[in-house]
Amino acid sequence: MNTQFKKGVLELIVLKAIVADDLYGYQLVSRINEVIQVNEGTIYPLLKRLSNDHLLESYLKESEGPPRKYYHITSLGLARYEALLEEWTNFSESVNTYLKGVK
Repeated sequence: MNTQFKKGVLELIVLKAIVADDLYGYQLVSRINEVIQVNEGTIYPLLKRLSNDHLLESYLKESEGPPRKYYHITSLGLARYEALLEEWTNFSESVNTYLKGVK
C-alpha cells in the first residue's frame, strides 16, 4: 500500500482500535496489521503524540512478564475519532464517486 495513504489514515485506525478495547502496543500493532501493514517503529511515536495531545492515556497492568503499558481513549480522543471518521467517510465517498464516474 502507498505509504502516503497509510500516513493519512493511521491515526483514525489507531483510535478506532482503542475505542473498542484498551490495548498495549504489541496488541495494537497486531490489530492494525489486520488492516494495513505497519511496524512498531511507526506506531509508538504516534501513540506518544496522541498521549501528549491528551487523546489517549496510558496505565500499567500486570502480566505474566513485566507490566504492560495499556492505552485508553479519552473523551477528547473519542471526539477526535468521531470527527476523523466523518471526514474520512466524506472524503472516501467523494473520491470513490469521482473514480467510478471517470472513464
